[in-house]
Amino acid sequence: MTRPTKRSYSFDFKLALVERFIAGGSATDLAVEVGLSSPVLLRTWAQAYRREGAEALRPKPKGRPRKPDAPPPAEISELERLRRENERLRAEVAYLGKLRALRAQKQL
Repeated sequence: MTRPTKRSYSFDFKLALVERFIAGGSATDLAVEVGLSSPVLLRTWAQAYRREGAEALRPKPKGRPRKPDAPPPAEISELERLRRENERLRAEVAYLGKLRALRAQKQL
């Protein structure tokens, strides 16, 4: 029976193994000893450790990152709210003016 190809390893397990590898252990021997699928996996962990430190070995969150929450409408400044209201009222006045002109045109 074969092992599953996609296994996850804990942060502590990875960190201990990488530290042993960096201290001079053979990647092949360590991989066989702990049952890793390939010594390349250990070398990849070691590269990430050297590049970004121990935090690189922590499990990554799965899935798409969440969108940042939009600010609640209450946080819009009063000036911005008044500008929007003013713009809406101008459009309404223009609409009503055109409507009156069309009605006056029909009555003639």
